[in-house]
Amino acid sequence: MAAFPDKAQIVIVGLGGIVGASIAHHLIERGWSDIVGIDKSGIPTDIGSTAHASDFCYTTSHDFLSTWTSLYSVEFFDRMGHYERVGGLEVARTGDDAWMEEIKRKVSSGKAFGTRAHLVTPAEIKEKFPLIEEDQVQGGLYDPDAGLVVPRSQAVAGKLVDQGEQSGKLKAFANTPAKSLIVEGGRIRGVVTHRGTIHAEHVIVCAGLWGRLIAEMVGEDLPVMPVDHPLTFFGPFTEFEGTGKDIGYPLLRDQGNSAYMRDTGDPRTTEGGQIEWGYYETDNPRMCHPRDLLEKEQARLSPSQRDLELEQVMEPLERAMELTPVLAELGYNESWSFNGLLQVSAAGGPSCGESQKVRGLWYCVAIWVKDAPGFGKLIADWITDGRTEIDHAAIDYARFYPHQMTEDFIEGRCYEAAQKIYFPAVHPREPYASGRNVKRSPFYEREVELGGYFMELGGWERAHGYAANEHLLEKYGNRIPERRNEWDNRHFWRVSNAEHLAMSEDCGLINLSHFYMFDVEGPDHLALMEWLCAAKIGGDGNIGKGIYTHFLDDEGMVRADLTVLRMADRCRIVDGADAGPRDFHYVKRVAQDKGFDVTVTDVSERFTTIGIWGPNARANLKKVVADPAALDPENFPFAAMREIEIAGRPVRALRLSYVGEQGWELHMAYEDGLAVWDALRSLGIMAVGIETYANSRRLEKSLRLQNADLLTQYNLYEADLARPKVKEADFRGKAKHLEYRARPHQPARLCTLVMTDNVDASGVERFPVGTLPVLDPATGETLVDCLGRRSYTTSIAYGPTVGKTIALAYLPHDHAEVGRKLAVDYFSETFPVEVAGVGYAPLYDPQNLKPRS
Repeated sequence: MAAFPDKAQIVIVGLGGIVGASIAHHLIERGWSDIVGIDKSGIPTDIGSTAHASDFCYTTSHDFLSTWTSLYSVEFFDRMGHYERVGGLEVARTGDDAWMEEIKRKVSSGKAFGTRAHLVTPAEIKEKFPLIEEDQVQGGLYDPDAGLVVPRSQAVAGKLVDQGEQSGKLKAFANTPAKSLIVEGGRIRGVVTHRGTIHAEHVIVCAGLWGRLIAEMVGEDLPVMPVDHPLTFFGPFTEFEGTGKDIGYPLLRDQGNSAYMRDTGDPRTTEGGQIEWGYYETDNPRMCHPRDLLEKEQARLSPSQRDLELEQVMEPLERAMELTPVLAELGYNESWSFNGLLQVSAAGGPSCGESQKVRGLWYCVAIWVKDAPGFGKLIADWITDGRTEIDHAAIDYARFYPHQMTEDFIEGRCYEAAQKIYFPAVHPREPYASGRNVKRSPFYEREVELGGYFMELGGWERAHGYAANEHLLEKYGNRIPERRNEWDNRHFWRVSNAEHLAMSEDCGLINLSHFYMFDVEGPDHLALMEWLCAAKIGGDGNIGKGIYTHFLDDEGMVRADLTVLRMADRCRIVDGADAGPRDFHYVKRVAQDKGFDVTVTDVSERFTTIGIWGPNARANLKKVVADPAALDPENFPFAAMREIEIAGRPVRALRLSYVGEQGWELHMAYEDGLAVWDALRSLGIMAVGIETYANSRRLEKSLRLQNADLLTQYNLYEADLARPKVKEADFRGKAKHLEYRARPHQPARLCTLVMTDNVDASGVERFPVGTLPVLDPATGETLVDCLGRRSYTTSIAYGPTVGKTIALAYLPHDHAEVGRKLAVDYFSETFPVEVAGVGYAPLYDPQNLKPRS
């Protein structure tokens, strides 16, 4: 073993697992040459999840990033010569129509994101997997790229580390746990171990199950938690004796039973001659805080393998025996069976990226084997370039609010996640039951009295509609179709569309308390904002205005979409609840990196916002303000910001509209919110749920949403949000922005699509939710632009004013034509769509006359 170093460019804590080893490999590929990796036990690990992982990979998922990391990882393992591409089946049992629908949805998602998964019949399933009872299944999918990492991901991790050491760019030290982290001036400076202290500018924590304990060293927590995963083995199974294979049949997932199974190949191989059957507990998953993990010498098997009582899985196992009787015919191998600990997330995805508290400290936890090399590449690119080739907002550790990193919240949300690893299917609008009522608007109780239908975002309870408005269905019901399909109707309230229509005829109030707001002030606040924003922020002429703008990254791609309230002494950023925390940390980091003298302060919970919109917004607002004439158009132009008074409370009014109607955003101190709400409600103004604002009217107005329609895979010209002139001042991404501007045309354009027929094969009108691939109707193939980017819907909702389902999607240049006939795939059924607009093209009030009235 080499002498223990006292410095390095990067220290990897948790090198022995497949994640740590993959990160080291990709860092070396990116040119890093002085990396030290440590692990609390062996390298490769003999105690982490990698040591006992089932090591199979499916590429199917309902989100692009997860599919991308899986596809990348499969190809990575294959190039290394460590992948058996045996394919993978997923079946729906006879009578389980709901899971057959979920399988169809998975195939549709696969078309969107680039997998080769396709539907198969019971006969085809039997042919590929003879152990199954054909009459027990009604159909399924087959993923030809699914397979097994061989001989083990543990061995692959060891090989990657060996290669790194042989290159002279990686030094690996087993049995070297991190005792503490050195932090000076808010930056990581090194890692303390019993062998000595390593000084480094970057530390990456990929310690898997133990990751939270490392984060705790700097006063942080990670919203992930280990859960027991029952793994059982049956044998002897001799079907592949003498073949030398690690696996013979395709993988099999029986997710309606929350289970999977596979053979382990030739009995002469290390783990061969058995059938492995795994299960994810849906009722009472057993969680484990990392501090309760045993040490290696205390555990019978290992700290990540806990004893299994067969009784805990007997009911689903008996169901599995009905599907595959071989399980009942073989002997149960008790000595091989165990509960393997794996990580689930409290936030629907891994925790990756730079620490919120310590610069240079990075996390990469809650990654499964099937995604590990993909995440290795993402982290290496992120640290090296400050960006990744695909948008990483969904996994960025900076996205979390403080309340999301408290122990009770993490446990509650992780418990829910553990219940849904395999089953049931998770709806795109699925709400959490735990961690609710963390934040409430000052008029929350008034909304409860109105019968608010609440969902949650960023901790804020938001009413999507109100039972008190159900009477509106008598007037507008003939314009609001009933959603007969349960999936389409789930977590949707029909009254929301009635509120949408009523607002456009009169006036409505929308609770916008979820806005994330932070102030940037100090001597350099304008210089910082000018550098960050694509729009012009400086100049006395912008004082008192709300400036809609974007942050670009160094490649000129869209990183953030927000409004800057330009005040005399500061800028207040008004952001969405989803993107806000991430943008807040980004602004702070850029200020530090470039040496701007500013203070950045989260003021989200000090202020609240109410939207008042509709053709009668001005007339109604005049009734409660101290100076009615101040609201006249000549005194209060569009995009202007003015101080007004309502119910004796000071209010900052911003004349903007996200719903395509005349009106204002009203910003006020949180403690004044109830008085202002009551004053406006006393005029008889209707409360309108957030559904109109966030979905139905947004789509009718062709308005884009960050982290959905706006991503770092696309530029401002493709999103059609670039200003006519590029400002003179320099800003991040300007050079690339100008380069894109000079193109004769963009590779893709964000377009508005409308469904021209939404009736399915059974005669039911469908109202899609989620992500749908956009297809060429002539070939049935998903559209792909010249840069290899696939076309799928980024937002979709029914627009009650236009009477059609509307979607946004990036289309290749040669398909971005108004009137072009295309198709979308929803639950593996094709529906016709038409391009209604290329770029920003509102279907409602296309000239934008109403907001300026």
